[in-house]
Amino acid sequence: MTKNVAFQTVLDALLDDSKPFPPRFLYLFSDIEPGNLNLVLKTWPQVSLTRQHALLEDLKELVEDNTMLSFDDFARALLKDADPQVRVRALHLLWECRDTRLVPTFLEISNEDSDFNVRAAAATALGMFVYLGEVEEVPPHLQRKVEDNLLTVLRSSDQILVRRRALEALGSSSRPEVAGLIEAAYGEKEADWKVSALFAMGRSGDEGWGKHVLSNLRNQNEAIRMEAIHAAGELALVSARTVLLDMLADEEDVETQHTIIWELTKIGGEEVHERLDELLALVEDDEEAGFIEEALENLAFTEEVSGFDLLDFEDD
Repeated sequence: MTKNVAFQTVLDALLDDSKPFPPRFLYLFSDIEPGNLNLVLKTWPQVSLTRQHALLEDLKELVEDNTMLSFDDFARALLKDADPQVRVRALHLLWECRDTRLVPTFLEISNEDSDFNVRAAAATALGMFVYLGEVEEVPPHLQRKVEDNLLTVLRSSDQILVRRRALEALGSSSRPEVAGLIEAAYGEKEADWKVSALFAMGRSGDEGWGKHVLSNLRNQNEAIRMEAIHAAGELALVSARTVLLDMLADEEDVETQHTIIWELTKIGGEEVHERLDELLALVEDDEEAGFIEEALENLAFTEEVSGFDLLDFEDD
């Protein structure tokens, strides 16, 4: 009873649009107790859409910064919500979830939801299970079922966004037909398809896509350029290191600088370490210094993993 009384404070805050929702309450949605989840769901229809959307966005930002948190139970309960944007945001919270019990639900949503944005979000969520199949963490028959569905969606007449997300989700698949589909999307005139193709290339782990990635690092289309930068990092393209370092020196936009830095940490190399040390020595803003320090930690992790890979190779 005491817990319910205490949680009633959270519910009251959800219903009160006159005040911001207290950030400390967000953590109470992680691994939420069944009783409290039921209380939230009973109150949820009375919560304004603005507050619902804002809450789910805040939870997404929180879990991106702290992977120890899990809002899976709350998100699952909202997958059939009446509002499409609530369903989309609930799926966003489940994009990293590895629970195979969700696969049938995601498949159903990707095919049957009335809103194409929701179908697209479900297609993205299915990409996790393609990847897990490739690393042998889910049964082959389940991976094939997911891939078959995504291929059907990609080849359908559904909205372009849904089909693009299906292609992106297939990026890590080793099925022979996928490479041709990525190449075909890359050759489309519409820039959005090229963006999705580059995303899929980055997810593939295949350095054979390096030529396409390198050729778009300075593309005038911002979306294409940013996706090429991401793909260079995901593929750990050593051939992209010098270009990215040069781009970093010329780039004035802070957000783009951060993206280049982070992808460089996935590539590694002494030149990257030296550049980050130089930037850290020059920076005066504490927040910026914190970002560079975090980047240096990620670089150290990359170098450690690369070292283990080298040792494994030498042992073989």
